[in-house]
Amino acid sequence: MIDGFIIFLYIFTLAAFTGYEVISRVPVILHTPLMSGTNFIHGIILIGAMIALGQANTFIEQLIGFFAVLIATINVVGGFVVTERMLEMFKTERKTNE
Repeated sequence: MIDGFIIFLYIFTLAAFTGYEVISRVPVILHTPLMSGTNFIHGIILIGAMIALGQANTFIEQLIGFFAVLIATINVVGGFVVTERMLEMFKTERKTNE
């Protein structure tokens, strides 16, 4: 049991480090398409979390499923908010003559 936990912790740490390194090297102009892609992936994760919650039988499974749906929803909504803010940066302001 402890060996499995150490392996999972190692994989999580490696994934976090790799993700940080990859994202930090992405040019600024590519962040908006990258965010759109991650929103798509988070949507799939949200659907998977809802399916897992629907299949839950015990209280612990339901609790974990609820938190999975909650966190996935926060990821999707946050991704759309960030994408919208980034797209606002590219819009030009039109001056109206009054």
